[in-house]
Amino acid sequence: MRSIFTFLLIFITLFSFSQEKGKTPLRKSLVKTAEERAKEQAKKAPITSYKIISAQHDTIILDTTLSIKKEYDYNYLRKDIFGLMPFPNEGQTYNTLNFGLTKFNPFPEFGFKAKHFAYQDADDIKYYSVATPLTELYFKTVMEQGQNVDALITLNTSKNLNFSVAFKGLRSLGKYINQLSSSGNFRFTTNYFTLNRRYAIRFHYTGQDILNGENGGLTQLEYFEDKDPLYKNRPRLQVFLTDAQTFLKGKRFFIDHSFRINSKDAENNLYLTHQLNYEHKYFEFSQLTLNSSIGTTGTPFHRFGDTSVNSNISNPTYYSRFYNKIGAVYENKLLGKFQFFIENFNYKYFYDDDRTVVTKVTGTSNTISTVFPGQLKATINTIGGQYEYRKNKWNGSVTLSNSISTQPLRNLYAHLIYTINQKNTISFQYQNISKLPNHNFNLNQSSYNKYNWNNNFNNEKINNLVVNANTQWVNASVQLTTLNDHLYFSNDTIGNYKQYISPKQYNGTINYLSFKVAREFKYKKWGLDNTFLYQKVVQNEPLLNVPQLTFRNTIYFSDYVFKRAMFLQTGISINSFSKYYADDYNPILGEFFIQKDKQIGDFPMLDFFVNARVKQTRIFLKAEHFNSSFTGNKFYSAPNTPYHDFMVRFGLVWNFFQ
Repeated sequence: MRSIFTFLLIFITLFSFSQEKGKTPLRKSLVKTAEERAKEQAKKAPITSYKIISAQHDTIILDTTLSIKKEYDYNYLRKDIFGLMPFPNEGQTYNTLNFGLTKFNPFPEFGFKAKHFAYQDADDIKYYSVATPLTELYFKTVMEQGQNVDALITLNTSKNLNFSVAFKGLRSLGKYINQLSSSGNFRFTTNYFTLNRRYAIRFHYTGQDILNGENGGLTQLEYFEDKDPLYKNRPRLQVFLTDAQTFLKGKRFFIDHSFRINSKDAENNLYLTHQLNYEHKYFEFSQLTLNSSIGTTGTPFHRFGDTSVNSNISNPTYYSRFYNKIGAVYENKLLGKFQFFIENFNYKYFYDDDRTVVTKVTGTSNTISTVFPGQLKATINTIGGQYEYRKNKWNGSVTLSNSISTQPLRNLYAHLIYTINQKNTISFQYQNISKLPNHNFNLNQSSYNKYNWNNNFNNEKINNLVVNANTQWVNASVQLTTLNDHLYFSNDTIGNYKQYISPKQYNGTINYLSFKVAREFKYKKWGLDNTFLYQKVVQNEPLLNVPQLTFRNTIYFSDYVFKRAMFLQTGISINSFSKYYADDYNPILGEFFIQKDKQIGDFPMLDFFVNARVKQTRIFLKAEHFNSSFTGNKFYSAPNTPYHDFMVRFGLVWNFFQ
C-alpha cells in the first residue's frame, strides 16, 4: 500500500515538472503538451466510446464531470451511502438505517453480513469497453495513519476484446483503541465477443481481504458524553476488547458466456448460455487475551462468557460454493426473449472438526456434553424460466425458479421500466421468495461456549414490492415488504456488560412500509438537494428496528473560476435520523443484533466541502462532522460505538486517457 502511494506521489511530481515553463523551443516542438494530446484524442475518441457495463448487461458512459452526486459517491464504498451509518473508522462496518437497501437471495449465503459491506459480489463487478487505454485513480485520506487508494487500468486490444485490472487498498489506524482497518481488493476482468457477436464471454477473478480490529465499543459512555477534556484524546476511553480482530478473505472465479446456434443474427435466434461461479471464503474471529474490565480497578470478566480455552481464541469458518447455470434462449425481435434454465448450487460450510461443549446443569454438579457438527453441505438443483422484453419505451423481465431437490426454495422476480421520455421514467419491482437460512444461523462453532449452536430453521418467506418514479420534478419511491419466519440475532444478555447473542426465528408477520423522496432545486449558481426517507414497521415484537425519519439536505454553490480553467463546487450537507433502538454489533459473529436498552439518533452531522474539477481530475476537500464539538457528544453509530469527531479529509479522482 505504501509503495502504491509513493508511486502516485512520484508520478504526480514528474507530471507537474514536465509542465514547467522554460523548456527549450526544440523540446516544445518535439513533445506535444498534455492539453494538445487531449484535444487530439478527444476528436478521435469521444467520451461516449468509454463504456462501463454492469453484470446485468446495462451500459453507462464514463462520467468525468463534477456534480453533487459525485460528492455523495466519494467514499470508501464508491457509492451513495444515504441510509447507512458509518462506524467511526474508515473500512469498518455500517449500521443500516434504510431497510430498503437489503437484498434478498433465495440461496443460502455464508453469513457474517456486517463484514460484507465492502466485499464485492459477482453482481458488483463492472466490465469495460474503451476506445483507448483508460486509467482511474482514487485517493482519499483516512482517520489516522494510512490512506485509501483505488486504481483501475482498462484497455481494448481490439474492438471486441477488453481487459481491466484494479486494486483497492485501505489502511487506517482510527482514533480509538484497537480500531485498525486494513483491506485489499484485487479485480481482473475480461470480456470478448466475436465480430458477428455469435459468441460472447465475460470473466472475472477477485481476491479480497478485510481485516478489522474489534474493540467491542466503549465500556463507560458517560466519559464520552460528559465532554471531559481528559477524554478528548479518544485513546484514553476504555473499550471492551483491546486485542481482538476479525478477518474476512475470499476469492472468486466467474464466467458468463453465450453461443448463438444460428450463424447469422436473424429475426429469430436461438442461444445456449452458461454461467459458472466458484467462490471460497474464510472468516475468523481471534482474541489473544480474554479479560475485559470496567474502570481502572474493575474486576476482570469475560465479555462473551465462559470459554473452552484460557487465551488465544481463534475461530476460523470456511465456505465454498460452486454454482452452474445452463440455459437455452429463444429470441424473437418483436416478442422478446424466452429462456429456460437449470441451476446447480453446491455448498460446503465447515470448521476444522466437530466441537464438544461441556456445560454444567444449573443447581447441580452434573455436566452435559453437546457435540456440534463440523460442517453443512448440500446440493441444490432448481429449474426456471425467464421472459425479457426491451423495445421502445418498455423494458422488463420476469424470472421464476423453483427447487427440485430436498432443500426447498422459490424465487419470483419481476422488473418493469416504462420510459416516458428522457427525463421521466417509472419502474415496478416485485419479488416473492422462499429463502434458505444463511449458514451461520444454522451452525456456529466458537471457543466461547454460548456461541455454539446447531439449528434447523424454516425458510424465510418474503414479499417485496417497490415502485420508483424518476421525474424532472421529483424522484420518489414506495416500498412494501412482508416478512414471515424472519430470522434475526437476539440479545440474551442478563446484566450490562456481558454479551450473549443467539439466532432466533419469528413465527409471526412483519409489515414494512417506506416512502423516499428526493428533489434538487437550482437557481442560477446555487443548488439545494434534499432527500427524505420515511419508514413504518408493523410488528407484535420490536424485531425490525429502523428510524422513522432519515434525511439529508445539501446547499451548494457552483461556478467556473480561473478563466474557466477550474469548475468549483462548495457547500454544506446535513445528515440526521430520528431516535430509535438501533441494532448493536457483535464481532464474534460479524453480525448486528436486536437490542432494547439504548436509543440513538436525533443528532446532526454537518459537513462542509470544497470540490473542484480541472480537466478530468476531480479534487475533494471536506470538513466532516464539524459541529461535533458544539452540539453535544450524543452521536453514535451503534449503542456502544460513537460516530467520529470533526476531521478534515481530502483526495482526488483522476482519469487518464491515452
